[in-house]
Amino acid sequence: MNPFSYHNPTRIHFGEGQIAKVGTEIPKDSKVLVLYGGGSIKKNGVYDQVSQALEGHQWDEFAGIEPNPQYDTLMAAVNKIQTEGFDYLLAVGGGSVIDGTKFIAAAARFEGADPWDILAKYAPVKDALPIGCILTLPATGSESNKGAVVSRGKDKLSFMTAKVQPAFAVLDPATTLSLSPRQVSNGVVDAFVHVMEQYLTFPVDAKVQDRFAEGLLLTLIEEGPKALASPEDMTVRANIMWSATQALNGLIGVGVPQDWTTHMIGHELTGNYGIDHARTLSIVLPAVMKEQRQEKEAKLLQYAERIFGLTEGSVDERIETAIANTESFFRDMQVPTRLSDVDLGEEDILVLINSLEKHGMTTLGEHGKISISDSEAILRTAL
Repeated sequence: MNPFSYHNPTRIHFGEGQIAKVGTEIPKDSKVLVLYGGGSIKKNGVYDQVSQALEGHQWDEFAGIEPNPQYDTLMAAVNKIQTEGFDYLLAVGGGSVIDGTKFIAAAARFEGADPWDILAKYAPVKDALPIGCILTLPATGSESNKGAVVSRGKDKLSFMTAKVQPAFAVLDPATTLSLSPRQVSNGVVDAFVHVMEQYLTFPVDAKVQDRFAEGLLLTLIEEGPKALASPEDMTVRANIMWSATQALNGLIGVGVPQDWTTHMIGHELTGNYGIDHARTLSIVLPAVMKEQRQEKEAKLLQYAERIFGLTEGSVDERIETAIANTESFFRDMQVPTRLSDVDLGEEDILVLINSLEKHGMTTLGEHGKISISDSEAILRTAL
């Protein structure tokens, strides 16, 4: 196991009725801006709960943060904050709303000339507004980590800083009952691939991280299809919600190598073609597994045995079956596994490769050895 330092300061309030805790988490003298997306929280009762929790606080709202939050929208929120003097942000929604709020928190106090530099030039974030969040779509783990992804046109870029780590997060599984089947599927797949990006590399004898990761993978494989078949099952919803948070709160990633190739290629699919983030991951991950099977052989065999019980047959047979089972799980979750499933073909590969080069994604993988030509091979395998 590699050396590491780990600290996660986000306080979690998990379970039904926990939105009420917001009122005690945010100081009474704060001027709060509540940020959310398309307005579903006003239909499913979450907005009313937030209003009750913030009784006695001075607050206002900002709506319209998109899936794959757009820079111009977020800067409109920054303008409102700076004009009206808000000093605490409450994100209510899924990962996109929380990611967008993280950028808003940093941009509102950014000392440079252009806040886009936080993403495009990795400009340091020296200060940010405090953030709390109410999660309504479990997927990204953004509610208890320090990362965020923001889009500006076709550019989809990320940044990380402890300055935007949420102070607290409310996870009420009941808030997920109004999600569409597509949103449920996307959330499960996103969380699954988050785990895989930290797990499917090479062994470093990190037994705790491996077992935690495998537990999350098994839970998502077991519970994901149930969430589609029995959408009112609160036990299923709770296990999925907690799994998604644990998948990317930093715990399973400490002391181990990581490979975010699937995400980096997936971002280009979203930026250029508007494909849902999770659906890009379900397309790219199997191709990465196939193209990198030699480099990942030991962990692929471990994955085959511990997740799917595959102990017989040759090395190639076990790996092939594990990859096929992964694709089968994705199909059970009603997401695509090929570029052709989303009407993309060979002519689109050059567009994606050019975008990877533009964004500096020329050496990916746990060894930093996945070149542009390797990424092209992955995309061709994904056809």
